[in-house]
Amino acid sequence: MRWIERAATLVGGACLAILVAIVAGSVFARYAMGQPIAWTEEAAGLLMVWIVMIAAIACEARDGHLTIDIIEHYLPPAMRRVLAAVVGLASIGLLLVIGWYGWVLADASAMRRTSILKVSWFWIYLPVALGGLLIAVVTLMRIFNAGVGDAEQESRQ
Repeated sequence: MRWIERAATLVGGACLAILVAIVAGSVFARYAMGQPIAWTEEAAGLLMVWIVMIAAIACEARDGHLTIDIIEHYLPPAMRRVLAAVVGLASIGLLLVIGWYGWVLADASAMRRTSILKVSWFWIYLPVALGGLLIAVVTLMRIFNAGVGDAEQESRQ
């Protein structure tokens, strides 16, 4: 899963660098040159959605999402694994629903265009669909790897 984290971090970082360059260029053009650039707000909004979903994939790959683990500390190890699997499967279900509705929205909006860049709204809603699906896949891989790792550890004992 390390390669997923690295790839998502690299792509997300590149998108973030482009976003910073666009915003910095826009600020410079507006205040130093007195000539605002009209398309920067749309481009920044489009990039922001992609950055958030790509970062969420990287965060899930490194198991870095916020958790409330107060109950987990009071459970025996076997029950912790069961709880982690149940929570992971529930998360996968929710992520697939989010991904599905993101796809429905992207598909329904494919013919609409943004007002300045004339980019299809499909590209603005697509990261929700892809993010939901890919985060679900990463979560499933994490559950599977935890189960395999626990089984290997128990067989060594």
